[in-house]
Amino acid sequence: MKYDWILFDADETLFHFDAFEGLKLMFSRFGVSFTRVDFDAYQLINQPLWVDYQNGVISAAQLQQQRFTHWAEKLSVTASHLNSAFLSAMAEICALLPGAKELIDKLSGKANLGIITNGFTELQTIRLEKTGLLGAFEHVVISEQVGIAKPDVGIFEHALKRMENPDREKVLMVGDNPHSDIQGGLNAGLHTCWLNIHNAPKPDGIEPHFEVSSLKELQQILVA
Repeated sequence: MKYDWILFDADETLFHFDAFEGLKLMFSRFGVSFTRVDFDAYQLINQPLWVDYQNGVISAAQLQQQRFTHWAEKLSVTASHLNSAFLSAMAEICALLPGAKELIDKLSGKANLGIITNGFTELQTIRLEKTGLLGAFEHVVISEQVGIAKPDVGIFEHALKRMENPDREKVLMVGDNPHSDIQGGLNAGLHTCWLNIHNAPKPDGIEPHFEVSSLKELQQILVA
């Protein structure tokens, strides 16, 4: 094994993150039929908030509040209540990406495993428990807890400190987002693997050490 540590992003790297289905389930419990049109309107608010969060402009709490402000007013509940209900729904429908369990099983005992995620605390442990992966990871580093989000090098430095500062040439960061996962990992001096399931064009100036179209392909590279 070339690497002592393999670090994974969570959403769309290990776990499916179907926000539309999660929102549909959540809103059904408030008697609302949540449509694709509703989802598109939600994303017009949500996506710029995520950009601001990853750029350090707003906090995790502000993101979670602001994305549900409109619906909170409409339903006469708090934005915090809607956010918790959404994360609970996402935990209920969580599923691993194809090959995730097999990859983690193959790597266990051969390398130390960790997660660095911009996802929220309320969701992470539940999903890991539900999918049977909780014990596989030595460290789960969550931006909401650290106060810094990927791609900021600070969250990677925080993780590396918890990992007792291993040789960075022997740490691989795996993720689906070329900016937060790959550029962030490169800026921290780590090796990187871009999980490009949808065959997206590579952004200019970002050069991962590996690019794979599936976790099975990554398994073939790491566990020869």
